[in-house]
Amino acid sequence: MNSVIAQRLAALREVMQREHLAAFIFPSTDPHNGEYVPDRWKGREWISGFNGSAGTAVVTMNGAALWTDSRYFLAAEEQLSGTEFQLMRLKMPGTPTIPQWIGEQLQGPTPNPSLGRGVNSPRSTEVGIDGMVSSLAATEELIADLRREGGLTLRTNFDPLREIWTNRPAVPTNPVELHPMQYAGESVESKIGRLRRALRDRHADGMLVSALDDIAWLLNLRGTDVHCNPLFVSYVLVSTTRVILYINKVKLTPQVEEYLRISGIEIDDYDHVKRGLADYNEYNILLDPEETSYALARAVKAKEVVRQESPIARMKTVKNATEIAGYHSAMLKDGIALVRFLRWLKPAVEQGGQTEMSIDRKLTALRAEQPGFRGISFDTIAGYEAHGAIIHYEATPETDIPLEPHGLLLLDSGAQYLDGTTDITRTIALGPITEEQRHIYTLVLRGHIQLEMCKFPEGTAGTQMDILARQYMWREGYNYLHGTGHGVGSYLCVHEGPHQFRLEWKPAPFVEGMTVTNEPGIYLPGRFGVRVENTMLITPYMEGEFGKFLQFHSLTLCPIDTTPIDLSMMLGEEIDWLNSYHQRVYDELAPHLDAADREWLRQATQPIGVKHT
Repeated sequence: MNSVIAQRLAALREVMQREHLAAFIFPSTDPHNGEYVPDRWKGREWISGFNGSAGTAVVTMNGAALWTDSRYFLAAEEQLSGTEFQLMRLKMPGTPTIPQWIGEQLQGPTPNPSLGRGVNSPRSTEVGIDGMVSSLAATEELIADLRREGGLTLRTNFDPLREIWTNRPAVPTNPVELHPMQYAGESVESKIGRLRRALRDRHADGMLVSALDDIAWLLNLRGTDVHCNPLFVSYVLVSTTRVILYINKVKLTPQVEEYLRISGIEIDDYDHVKRGLADYNEYNILLDPEETSYALARAVKAKEVVRQESPIARMKTVKNATEIAGYHSAMLKDGIALVRFLRWLKPAVEQGGQTEMSIDRKLTALRAEQPGFRGISFDTIAGYEAHGAIIHYEATPETDIPLEPHGLLLLDSGAQYLDGTTDITRTIALGPITEEQRHIYTLVLRGHIQLEMCKFPEGTAGTQMDILARQYMWREGYNYLHGTGHGVGSYLCVHEGPHQFRLEWKPAPFVEGMTVTNEPGIYLPGRFGVRVENTMLITPYMEGEFGKFLQFHSLTLCPIDTTPIDLSMMLGEEIDWLNSYHQRVYDELAPHLDAADREWLRQATQPIGVKHT
C-alpha cells in the first residue's frame, strides 16, 4: 500500500467530513484550463500519484477512482498500483461516468466509522470541486449530470488543498520576456485590432482571455511558468477601449513594463481579476466556456455573456510568413541534431551501456547546441520494445531499461526554439526485428504516408481525413484510440487547437497556413509499439471550378527508418512519396553537416524499391 497517498486521502476525508462533502473531484486543469499546468495546480497528481497530462480523480468516504484516456491506461495502472484508486478507462465499455460512480458510491455502506456518521452518511448529497480550476462548460455539465444522479448538488467555492497540501508550490514568479517582431511577424497593436474586429463580428464588446497560450500570442510575450511551454501565468481583459493584463508585477522587467506601456496595455495584480470582471462596464462580454473557470464566470457583472469559442484560438493557428519561416528554421536545426543523434545511436547501443534515459539526455544535449534552443517541447518518450506500447511513456530511474541491438525503439520528442516548436516521432530498428514488428511498422508507415499525400478542399475538417491514416490497419483489425494529429504552436505549446485529426467530430476546418502533426500508431501491450510522426504545414494545391484545394507539406526534416519496411506491402505511390521526402531531407540538411554525418544521411535516405549500383 502506498502510505503517502493513503495519508493524503485520510487528511482529505477529514476535511470533507467537516465541510459536509460526500465526494470531491480533482480535474487535471488549472485556473487557465491548459493541458500542462504549473506545479501549484497539480492537485490531481498530488492526491492520486498519477502524473499524466489528462485525468480526473474523485474521492468519496469509501472509495477513490481516476478517469483517464487510452494514452495513459498502462501508465495509470502502474502508478495507481498500491493505492486506493481504481482506474476508470474512458470510452471503454462498462466504464461509468463520474456522476454515475459517485451516485453508486453514495448508495453504499456507511462511511469510515472513525470519522463519525454525521452529515456524511449515505444520505449526503453535496459534491465538491474547486470552481477556479474547472471550466464553465465542464462545471455546468457536471451540475446537470449530478442532479440526474439522485439530486446530488455541487459546491464550487472550496479548495481543500489549501489546507492539506503542505509545502504546496507557489504561483510562479518567473520573469516575462519579449517575443520580438523578428519571430512574431505581427505587432501586438495589430493583433488586438484584429481581435476587436472579431469580437464585433460576434456582437461582443470585450472578452476575458484565460488561456495562457492565447495571452502569450496576443501580447507577443513569453515566459517559463509551465514545464516545456513558454507561458506565463496571467489574465487579459479586453474591452472596446482598454486592455488590462492581470499579472504578478514582480514578473515584469523594466523592458517589458515599458513595452506594455507603449502598447497601451494596463497592468493590474493577478489576484484582482475577479474585481476587474465585477467592474467591467461594457454591455456584454465574451467568455469561452471551455477556457473560462466557473468561478470567474460567476464573478462577471455584465448584462450579457456571449458564450463562444475564443477568437484567438483560430487566429493563432494560421501562421504568418514570419512564423512559417521560423518553423523552417527550427525544423532545419532540429533535423541537424536528429541526424547527429541517429548516426550515434546504433553504434552506441551495440557498444552497450545505453538506456532509455541516457539517449534522451544525448538527444537533448545535441539539440541544445543549436542556436535559439530554449528547452524541450514535452517530456521525451523513449520506449524500447514493450515500453513502446505505453503511448505516453516517460522513463524514470525505476522503469529505465538498457537498449539492446535488436527490436524497436519508439522515440517521440520535440524542442522549443525562439523561432519555432518541433514535434517528431521515429520508430527505429536497433537491430534484427520480428516479422510481426516489420508488418506492424509498415502498416503504420503506410497510414502516415497516405495522410501526407492527401489533397482536400479548403474547409475540410481533420475528422474527414482521419480514416486515411487508419484504413490499412482497420482492414487487419488494428486501431489506436488517440488522435492522429494536433496543431503545433509557434514557439508556444506543442499541442494547439482546435483543428486536429481524430475519430470524434471536431468542426474545425483546415485552412492554409495551419500546422498539424501526422502521427498514427499501433501499440501491442507487453510487446512493442510503433508510431511515425511529422509536423506538416497546410499549403495551396490548386484552384478550379470546384474551388480551392489544399495539401500537406512536411516541415519535419529527418529520415524515416527504412530497414523495418516490408516492401511487398507498399504501393508504388507510397514508395515514391517516401523516396521524394528523403531526397528533400538530404538536400536541405546535407549542406549543414560534416562529412561523416552527411555520408550517414546519404545512406539513410537512399531510395527504396530500386536497385542501387
